[in-house]
Amino acid sequence: MAIYDSTNPNTTSRQSRNFVDIDLDFNRNVVTNDIVKITDVNAVKRSVRNLVQTNFYERPFKPELGCGVRELLFENFTPLTGIFLKRKIEEVLVNYEPRIRLEQITVDDDIDGNRLVVNIYFYVQGVAEPVSVTTFLQRLR
Repeated sequence: MAIYDSTNPNTTSRQSRNFVDIDLDFNRNVVTNDIVKITDVNAVKRSVRNLVQTNFYERPFKPELGCGVRELLFENFTPLTGIFLKRKIEEVLVNYEPRIRLEQITVDDDIDGNRLVVNIYFYVQGVAEPVSVTTFLQRLR
């Protein structure tokens, strides 16, 4: 018989919570005629990408929610700019995404130098494998 107390670590591979979100492409489920749902790791990855690409004052009733990386895109890319980007991304993810445990953020300039490649490595609660999200930041003006 197993002993269940706080000294024994949890060894189950079963995830205790399901993360569900709507698909922002608003695709229609042909069977239920409802919006398609994305679940688990894909929902968290979508949330991480949305948080990084959100600017301050874009979300109604939450003006403090945002990453603010767009203002750094018009600067010349130096190692110091990369450090500022990493800190801004880390701050928004730690504060507004409690479902992840952040491991590493890398920021590199693209071969052409016209955009930045951001790789975010993290663990999702209840999932043993590491997850990575790659997003591109580029200025549009």
